[in-house]
Amino acid sequence: MNSINKQPLSSLGFGFIDPAFIPKGKDEYYLRNRQHRTKTRYRKLTAKEIQVLVRNDNSADDWNNLEVSPLFEPKLVKRCSFFGKIRIGKLEPFFHEFNNLRMPVGIYNSTIISCDIGDNVVIDQISFMSHIITGNDVMLVNIKELSSTDHAKFGNGVVKIGEDPSVRIWMELANENGGRKVLPFNGMLAADAWIWSKYRDDKKLLDKFQEFTDDKFDRKRGYYGKIGDRTVIKNCDIIKDAWIGSDAYIKGANKLKNITILSSPEASTQIGEGCELVNGIVGYGNRIFYGVKAVRFVMGTNAQLKYGARLINSYLGDNSTISCCEVLNSLIFPGHEQHHNNSFLCAATIQGQSNMAAGATLGSNHNSRAADGELVAGRGFWPGLCVSIKHNSTFASYTLLAKGDFQYELNVPIPFSLVSNSLDNKELHIMPGYWFSYNLYALARNSEKFVDRDKRLDKTIYLEYDFLAPDTINELLQGLSILESSVGRAFQSKTKKATAKNDMVVGRKELLAAAKWIENTPIYLENIENSKRPVKLLKVQAAYDNFRKLVRYYCIKELIGSTRSYNNFLKSSQALLQKNKGKREDWINVGGQLVRKKALEQLKSGIKNGKIRSWDEVHEWYQQQSKKYKLDKLNHAAAVLLEITRIEPDQFNKKRLLSLLEEAKEIENWIARQITHSRQKDYLNPFRKMLYETEAEMKEVIGTLEENPFIQKQNEKRQKFTNQIEMIKGHLLKA
Repeated sequence: MNSINKQPLSSLGFGFIDPAFIPKGKDEYYLRNRQHRTKTRYRKLTAKEIQVLVRNDNSADDWNNLEVSPLFEPKLVKRCSFFGKIRIGKLEPFFHEFNNLRMPVGIYNSTIISCDIGDNVVIDQISFMSHIITGNDVMLVNIKELSSTDHAKFGNGVVKIGEDPSVRIWMELANENGGRKVLPFNGMLAADAWIWSKYRDDKKLLDKFQEFTDDKFDRKRGYYGKIGDRTVIKNCDIIKDAWIGSDAYIKGANKLKNITILSSPEASTQIGEGCELVNGIVGYGNRIFYGVKAVRFVMGTNAQLKYGARLINSYLGDNSTISCCEVLNSLIFPGHEQHHNNSFLCAATIQGQSNMAAGATLGSNHNSRAADGELVAGRGFWPGLCVSIKHNSTFASYTLLAKGDFQYELNVPIPFSLVSNSLDNKELHIMPGYWFSYNLYALARNSEKFVDRDKRLDKTIYLEYDFLAPDTINELLQGLSILESSVGRAFQSKTKKATAKNDMVVGRKELLAAAKWIENTPIYLENIENSKRPVKLLKVQAAYDNFRKLVRYYCIKELIGSTRSYNNFLKSSQALLQKNKGKREDWINVGGQLVRKKALEQLKSGIKNGKIRSWDEVHEWYQQQSKKYKLDKLNHAAAVLLEITRIEPDQFNKKRLLSLLEEAKEIENWIARQITHSRQKDYLNPFRKMLYETEAEMKEVIGTLEENPFIQKQNEKRQKFTNQIEMIKGHLLKA
């Protein structure tokens, strides 16, 4: 039986906070007064104003409980019922217009309970508006329920005074069993979510994170829901316990409950028809439209959910788009694209700049008896059409999965690889460096695309979008070692000669010599797939050569980009190499920001020993690392250059530098040619050309290769880089 609590009508709008939770010397409005930031000096209604209000079919339990601005116009309030303490700002004879919605300023056809209402608002047909504070010039039209409770948390994972801890809202990221759960909070970054969900064996660190979250928010009861200036809300059903920023636009939402919606004049957030958002944080500049369902979630800045997407127990990073699909228990770094109706992502950590194709099913638990599997993919992850992946699986950066069902767990450690099933041979095939040989256009364009799509207003935390960066360079170096070991094993098996040298040494010698037998001999990998079928490497020599030259290119490019004086380039480079001899560090992708592993360990230690005492200070640390990133990246490049060339710093003389500069120029030209060539195939492919009767028709539809803006931009960058090299060479030759 439902328990209906009957109380006197005169008490409606009062007693919002249980007296047991009101501090001594305070009343139930003390938090409301703190929230309601206004310079308006309210006054009581005059007898004449009350007469006008009554004549306009308004009622109140007690007209003395209404306070108004000196510029209040009672004629603009009609057919409303007021209960509790109400404060109303100025009402003037204007109408507001927004997206063809034209409404007169005023309060009409509504029931309002204990609210503070800003200046020149439009409020019409709100069936139940309770304990809300609005800004100025808001438009609230046709809403069934707009209310707040005394224990509203606005999507933050805290508990209020007197609440049972069991009501705390957790986000169960990266794993369906809750083993990596974190508390959502307003301002949470992908880096916060990743560190918290990752280091589960460090109880002291986890306790500190919970402490930071609890300390970030006031646990007192009695905060009202807020709606910021110029926010427009129309034709919605339920908005409860919501904290909504300024300049938001919300239309046709079914339910918004226990939620913060961040919005500002510079980054307006919009929520559209049929959406249901519960227990979450919506970031600045977000777009959420058409039947979206999101529960226990956090969205970063400039993210989008569209067309029936479902986001549950998940973090969606900045500049990401999810539409028409389902994402559960996932942690997604910035720059994620998932547009298709039947793609599914579950229990995954996707480290950004990724693209999920239609029909992709990532994270099936069909090979496990428990919901505790996980999937981790480095940045640039690209599963193809109708790909199916099982838990547990890991993928290096820029892994491309060809269409097919991958029925076993996978561990793919070589970056930039194409992974495919060979059904005829009953093998798994891996082509390292696929992107460099066959689609460098897409790889390079993606880097540019994510830069262009980064609409964050605050970019003090640097997100790395270049496909050649410390994380991927380290993976390329690891990939070189794997290729060398695999070729070494194949060589010793082929020759049947025992040698004291390990496989890596043997393989390196053969690969550096570009031995002809390599491409004619099956070369296999070990410990890649949890199955008995062979895992075969394809195009090994090409991958090895491309990996090596791109690593060297990265190093020289960083040295050139950091120089302030071409005159001293050799000396400064020698000093840098000497400083970084043998110091190549591990790097970690922390929510889209690349951080040295040693630095991350220092952060964790600082949190545990009390030197870092809040989430704000954690975010300041991220910003400090971003300021140091360029120098850290340069030091990394110097250490890598010594490793890949196998030289000592004192061997880095003029002759060797000139050789490396010339090679870098050649690689830059090769990259430009590969970009053009991979795009040119679309113009030469007869199965593409068959759609057009004439060249003119094709030109109008897809443009010309010569006019391609991305290729033009790359050619400009190539020319600039070439000019820099020639200037450095000129100074070196004169010295």
